[in-house]
This record gives sequence, C-alpha cells and structure tokens, in this order.
Amino acid sequence: MQDILVLGGTQFFGKRLVEKLLRKEKNVTIATRGLTKDSFGDSVERLTIDRGNKESQLDAFSGRKWDLVYDQSCFSPQEAKDTAEALDGKVAHYIFTSSMAVYDFGTNHKEGDFKPEKYSITYKPRNEYKGYEGYQEAKRAAEAVLLRQQGFKTSFIRFPIVIGKDDYTNRLKFHVDKVKNREPIGIHDIEARYSFILSGEAADFLYRIGETAYTGAFNPGSEGDLSLNELLNKIENITLRKAFVTDKIDSNNASPYALPGSWSISTERVKSLGFTFSDLHETLDNLIRFYLIEQEK
Repeated sequence: MQDILVLGGTQFFGKRLVEKLLRKEKNVTIATRGLTKDSFGDSVERLTIDRGNKESQLDAFSGRKWDLVYDQSCFSPQEAKDTAEALDGKVAHYIFTSSMAVYDFGTNHKEGDFKPEKYSITYKPRNEYKGYEGYQEAKRAAEAVLLRQQGFKTSFIRFPIVIGKDDYTNRLKFHVDKVKNREPIGIHDIEARYSFILSGEAADFLYRIGETAYTGAFNPGSEGDLSLNELLNKIENITLRKAFVTDKIDSNNASPYALPGSWSISTERVKSLGFTFSDLHETLDNLIRFYLIEQEK
C-alpha cells in the first residue's frame, strides 16, 4: 500500500484529491498549519507545519518516508526549497500543483513554452509576491527550485482556471450573480481568452499522475478556451438577461477573471497520454445553471 503525503489538501480540489486517495485505500498523511478543519476523521494522519518555517518541516518529517508527495500549498521558491530539503531522501516522486500562469500571457501554450531549468531564481517569502505578476513569478521559481533537486523525480501540473460546484472562490458565480441581478461587471479586455478544468477532474488528474512514472510538465483541462465575452454570452442565454460590462472598474464590480491578458493552454500532450476531460461548453453551461438554482433557493 502506498504511503502518500499531501501538503495542504483541506480545500477545493485538494480536498477532493485526499478523498480519492482514501477511496483507493492509500495511507494518507496531510501536512498543514492546522487552521482549517477537515472531514477526514481518523482516516488520515495529520502533521502540523509552517511553510514559512523550515524547522517545523524538518521536525514534522523527521524519521519518515513516503512514496509520493502532492504539494498543494507552495506559493514561493523559498517554500519549495525548504520543503525539498526537508523531504530529501524521504520521498520518491514530488507532484507540484503549479499553474498555467507560468506562461507568458497568450493562448494555446504548450508545456515547452516555459522551461524551469532556464529560469533564474530569486528567493522571497510569499508575502512579497503581489498580484498576478507575483503569482506568476512565484510558481515559475518554485518549479525551477524543485527541478534542480536530485533526491526525487518531479511532475509539474500547470492547471488552468479550476471551476466546480465546490469552488469556494466563487469566481464564476460572481459573473452569474452580476448578470442575474443586472449589476455592472468591470472588464478591460472582454476578448481575453482562458482555459478551464473541473475541480473533480483536477483531483483525478493529480491522482492518476501519481499512479504513473510520468515526469515533467502537464497541461490538464477541457479542450479549447473561451473569451470573457463568450462566457457572458452563455450567461445571458441562460438567464435571459443582458450583461452590463463597464471599463470603470472598482472593487465591487471587478471581474475576478479579468486578468492582464489571455491565458490558455494546449492539452495535446495530456490527450496523447490518454487523459480526457469534460467538454468546456457543456461544463460551463451546467455550472451556470447550478448557480442560478442556488441563487433561487
């Protein structure tokens, strides 16, 4: 039976991942700050760590070994470095939850469009990585750190925007609510395009990669991408109401999807490996209807 360590794993698709691992009868240890309650009961072992404190990880991981680690909670290269050193010799395969944000703004990015082995690392704590550019730099540098480690093989899962009924960020719901309530949505570039993946399929992909010997970078997600304009058109067609888009953006109306540019991925590599995902349009239509029903309750 595999012994698996999950760093994080108490929210969103990280929680789904732990639930799936338990259904598959894995021995699961979760390592968190211990601040978020979980529903796993006695099915998991719990370790308390602070990603900003290397000593806490050295202590927690001392004398332990795992077949596999899923890192769901790393947001700086310093955290990646500290954890990699704390797990040196203690884990065989390191699967890092990264992001399509490692790519420059643009569409249809392939895995080779960002090469972590060529990225220059600057070490800063997570609170110094501000906004989208900071998030981009942090994920890029964390990949670069982990790739340079010699003690384990690495996989980088570059997720697009994760959506689902369990999305606690409510980013898609924001748009549905605004259209339904005839409220303005602040967007500068309505033609910016993005890729998406369902939360359950994100967790499933992580699990399945852990069952293989695959390493390197992966772009999982529904095939194709969607502009914000197309997304709003979907919501309009289902709600039978017109979206009100404004370029006068404030904290109340700013779309959480209105990034500085397009970000979308090519899923050709994962498709060639036999992975499939839900249809993008069907997925979004179903979620829009779900949020409308929830709003009416």
